[in-house]
Amino acid sequence: MTVAYGRTVALSSLRLAVAPGTITAMIGPSGCGKTTALRAVAGFVKPTEGAIRIGGADVTGLPPHARDLGMVVQSYALFPHMRVEENVAFGPSARGQPKAEIAARVAECLRLVGMAAFAQRMPRELSGGQQQRVAIARALAIRPRVLLLDEPLSALDAQIRRSMLDELALLHKALPSLTALYVTHDQGEALALANRIAILRDGRLIAEDSAQALYRSPPNRFAAEFLGNANLLPVEVQSGAGGDGYARVRLGAQTMLARAPGRDLGRKALLCVRPHHVAFRPTPGAAQNLLAGTITAARWQGELHHVEVDVQGETMRLLETSLRAVPERGTAVTLHFAAEDATLLAQDG
Repeated sequence: MTVAYGRTVALSSLRLAVAPGTITAMIGPSGCGKTTALRAVAGFVKPTEGAIRIGGADVTGLPPHARDLGMVVQSYALFPHMRVEENVAFGPSARGQPKAEIAARVAECLRLVGMAAFAQRMPRELSGGQQQRVAIARALAIRPRVLLLDEPLSALDAQIRRSMLDELALLHKALPSLTALYVTHDQGEALALANRIAILRDGRLIAEDSAQALYRSPPNRFAAEFLGNANLLPVEVQSGAGGDGYARVRLGAQTMLARAPGRDLGRKALLCVRPHHVAFRPTPGAAQNLLAGTITAARWQGELHHVEVDVQGETMRLLETSLRAVPERGTAVTLHFAAEDATLLAQDG
């Protein structure tokens, strides 16, 4: 699917399949095209090229109300003059469903989102998190084939956002057949909630895989840096992947082992390792890589110490939970990380 506004291409040849009963998150920086893609699926934007299929049927030419989709946006968009139960009943009522069926469906949806006791409230009498729950119930009331969520938690504070993530996960567990396309700029939300993640940049799909696979083995530099923090060290490949899938690499005088997922890397590559996989002590029972360096920065943040270490002119970041005090700058240290927690990327990825 391609979407263009005159000479401006908002989406370029996007091809993405969302399996039934799964949650797929689309993430990327502002202006990457993720909301445009969602609006095209919803029917509010017409593709310049390509087609949109839901359940195998081509819906590209159908208006939004004929696509059997539910949509939740970040502004909640509840009708301020309607009570909670009236907001949730709006979709089924507009479709002419019998009143008894509507009442039962409203009660069911409010129960699913934990808002049954608030059916008679007006939207202004609810908190932001409660309004978002009602918006989700309203979207579910029409029994949509696909639920579209456009940054639904971005207007909430951090604590309520975490709670709503848990609620959404429980909701999907209660409705295992529900298919959802979730747009967010928050990588943590995507990792916590989605079965699969699609990363967009400049209107193009850069990477798409299961959440765990993308996090552990990002296919390119952009995916590694955007989906969670990543240490990326330029290394020289000494030997290609053997039968065990590991390659030997060198950084200065220090050699290491890293997973090489069958990509043509050449002699120069990037070694990718997540900060929480790096420690001052070795992990028992795992093949360890060692790097000598000097602490350049450290700060305490609750349970974590965020530490930066200079390794031959490159910065390595790590998150430590076992330190009793903030380490001093200039301290010489040895960093440890398991070979299985390091993966190689192409330098130009």
